[in-house]
Amino acid sequence: MTTGAVFIPPRDLPGMIASGAGLWNPASHSPYEAILWQLRLPRLLMGLLVGSTLSMTGAAIQGLFRNPLADPGLIGVSSGAALGAVATILLGGARLLPLAAFAGALFLAFATYRLATAGGRTSVATLLLAGVAINALAGAAIGFCTYLSNDAQLRSLTFWMLGSLGSASWKTLGAVAPFCAVVLAATPRMARALNALALGEAEAGHLGFRTETVKRWLLFLTAAGVGGCVAHTGMIGFVGLVIPHLVRLWIGPNHRGLLAGSALLGACVLVASDTLARTVVAPAELPIGIVTAAFGAPFFLGLLHRQRTRAGEP
Repeated sequence: MTTGAVFIPPRDLPGMIASGAGLWNPASHSPYEAILWQLRLPRLLMGLLVGSTLSMTGAAIQGLFRNPLADPGLIGVSSGAALGAVATILLGGARLLPLAAFAGALFLAFATYRLATAGGRTSVATLLLAGVAINALAGAAIGFCTYLSNDAQLRSLTFWMLGSLGSASWKTLGAVAPFCAVVLAATPRMARALNALALGEAEAGHLGFRTETVKRWLLFLTAAGVGGCVAHTGMIGFVGLVIPHLVRLWIGPNHRGLLAGSALLGACVLVASDTLARTVVAPAELPIGIVTAAFGAPFFLGLLHRQRTRAGEP
């Protein structure tokens, strides 16, 4: 709240927060109060919500695929949102961008699910392969739209696809919060089912879990949560991949702690990344996707190397 292009003295924060919340009416308002309430607080809360949602859904998807290298983008959510946003920017409907991105995320996630479902059963392996194919098609469509765009549109496309919390406001926060709240409240209820799925689908079924219902709910929650976030912040990579993997190394694979730990650490990491993105080149601002990728990719490679070393591989 204090760091950015304009530094806010920490000693002024309690008074400005109390004043903005209507708990205190000072004789003179701080000149920083508008910056705090209109820019910093909505952005901070957006970072907490988006970071926790992306990380928790990443942990859930990794549990569903039984693969620590999986992330929500595998089912087409991120690429669907990107395609919807790119098409909207190209057609000049900037006001409809969040709605188009969310609709694109849900549509491609549903298409991936339908391709992987046959006879009332959804194959996780087929779901993974269908997601790869859908992402490739969406990438081709995004590339074609980028080719058709002019210079101004290309700049908007590039910034959006690299992610940013710069558009955060109380209005956008109100649009994202319901999706995040539902995901953060409902996904931990799937912890026991995810623990059972780690043993295999047949074993989970023998333990009394309806595996097909669990799959549908997890895919729906992931599509809704990630789609709602990406629609307003753009594509932010590596949060849903690295954070659950790191938490799993710390506390183990039990999803009761893994889901909550991923949400907490993801919120902290995304807020820290956003703080760095808006201060390192102040008064300009870096896309947050650059920061998360710059730190996430080398860190993830280090984790992989560490695992190989422990396993005795060269």
